[in-house]
Amino acid sequence: MIPPIHRHRGRFNLWVWLLSFMVINLFYGMVPTVIAETKVSLDAKPKTPVLKLSLRDAMEASVAQNPNVRLFQERIYQAQGAADSQFGALLPNLSGRLSGARRRFFTGSFGGSPTVSRPRDFYEARAALTQNVFSLSLIQKWRAAKSGVDVASLNAEVAKRDTMATVGLVYLETLRAKAAVKARRADVTLNKELLRLATERKGAGMATRLDVTRARVQLENERQRLLVAENDRDRAKLNLIRAIGLSFDVSLVLTDKMAMIVIPEQTMAEALAVAKKNRTELKAQKQKERLASLTLSSVAHQRVPTIQASGDVGLIGNQIPDMLTTDNVQVLMSVPIWDGGQLEGRISESRSLVRQEAINTQNIRYQVTLEVRDALLTLHSAKKQVAVAEQGLKLALTELELARERFAVGVATNIEVTNAQTSVAQARDNVIEALFNFNAGRINLARSQGRLQDL
Repeated sequence: MIPPIHRHRGRFNLWVWLLSFMVINLFYGMVPTVIAETKVSLDAKPKTPVLKLSLRDAMEASVAQNPNVRLFQERIYQAQGAADSQFGALLPNLSGRLSGARRRFFTGSFGGSPTVSRPRDFYEARAALTQNVFSLSLIQKWRAAKSGVDVASLNAEVAKRDTMATVGLVYLETLRAKAAVKARRADVTLNKELLRLATERKGAGMATRLDVTRARVQLENERQRLLVAENDRDRAKLNLIRAIGLSFDVSLVLTDKMAMIVIPEQTMAEALAVAKKNRTELKAQKQKERLASLTLSSVAHQRVPTIQASGDVGLIGNQIPDMLTTDNVQVLMSVPIWDGGQLEGRISESRSLVRQEAINTQNIRYQVTLEVRDALLTLHSAKKQVAVAEQGLKLALTELELARERFAVGVATNIEVTNAQTSVAQARDNVIEALFNFNAGRINLARSQGRLQDL
């Protein structure tokens, strides 16, 4: 007979063994799961950020991100620095000097026995002030530098608007590529249906193997076109990212669509009047003419005498406690007489620059007129193209439906269906191209009139 204490100890050991067994099984059962979860978390790649952009968002983002716009902004700072430098020439210039020296002086004569004095210490502290009292040339140079800041600012505005227009057109090209993908997918779906119809008719003895093969060939052709369209869409997105100046590690989602909208009618005279009022290029060219004129004036006024005042005050002595105060004040008038013809050469050069800017002004006016006329004509033509393309698509779809019905009842081969399907694909492309031309015409007209902000 087993004593009671040993029986209880045996039961306790049994429970300990069972509990240990359960813990070990639970642990080893969880290890693969933990390892698997850890592996999944380590192998998981960060998701690409998604960026939704409308046409306006894309154009506004390009202003802050595009390198060309930022480069022209830096040129404004450069021009401002040049203006500050010219203005500083009109202000008093203050300088200071502190020196200490130990010298020996020659005290003898070359005819007798030469002698040299003992070393002597010299200390000097001096402050000097110079002020240009009168200089027409410096004044005109400062005014020219200020005009240069205005030119740089207007050039930056031109670059900003050009970049916005470029990004807008690239955005539309991406929408066109996206619409082409959608059209090619519709073509693939349609060809799958035609292949199913040809297969069913062959099974019923109403079509031949050639009809089925022809349908399969057409389907593969459309799949190939779909792959090309998808590649063009992806490349267009990359071009849009580059034009805006974004990181390539982003997934773009375009929220706008190409559509036909009503725009107010403008006559050619009204469109040109708006352009002459708003085009920044014309304002910038006007400032360039002023800059050239002021530069010529600053060079020509170098013939005029200039007056400069200067003075200095300081302490000098051979011991710092014993230093004495000295000062000097003077007024200097400089009169140019002859410099070998250098000034005349600079004046002739500046006059040529003035004439060049006048020619550039005329050229820019012609260019603005051309751009407005071209954009307005293209927009009017694009409106008609959209209407014709939409009507052509309706007719092509009707033709395809009739061809399918004729093929289904056995009065025609699927050659008619294939031709009709090709017409539908072409009609879809025509609609996409017409809508693209219309919306691109809107951007070009707004750009030519200097009113992109109203687009």
